[in-house]
Amino acid sequence: MPDVREDTMALIARYYAAFNAMDIEAILACLTDDVAHDINQGARETGKDAFRAFLGRMDHAYSEQLRDIVIMTSTDGTRAAAEFMVHGVYKVADDGFPPAHGQSYVLPAGGFFDITDGKISRVSVYYNLTDWIAQVS
Repeated sequence: MPDVREDTMALIARYYAAFNAMDIEAILACLTDDVAHDINQGARETGKDAFRAFLGRMDHAYSEQLRDIVIMTSTDGTRAAAEFMVHGVYKVADDGFPPAHGQSYVLPAGGFFDITDGKISRVSVYYNLTDWIAQVS
């Protein structure tokens, strides 16, 4: 009998490995077509096309590596969470944020997931935006 918790942990690990490699196709392969994406202190976006556009904006303005990733799952494997440290470089100014000139930053963050039929159906990411702004200002 398959261990759904191990399957969910492996899925989240693949998602973050793809993120660290900025392998957009591999990231999208982890998601349902109608994935809900809750952007930190922002709106919810829905679907792979919106997620692809978000990743493009992220890759344009930021270079990030997620380290010290700890993944946790519910006993039924339908929900997961991850805590990690974001090590980044702010490459190009993002709308509404301070000017960019290659500033480095390190901050803790968390991701929360719903899992449906072996894929991620919701991604919610949280970090302290005030801390990030202070580090790049």
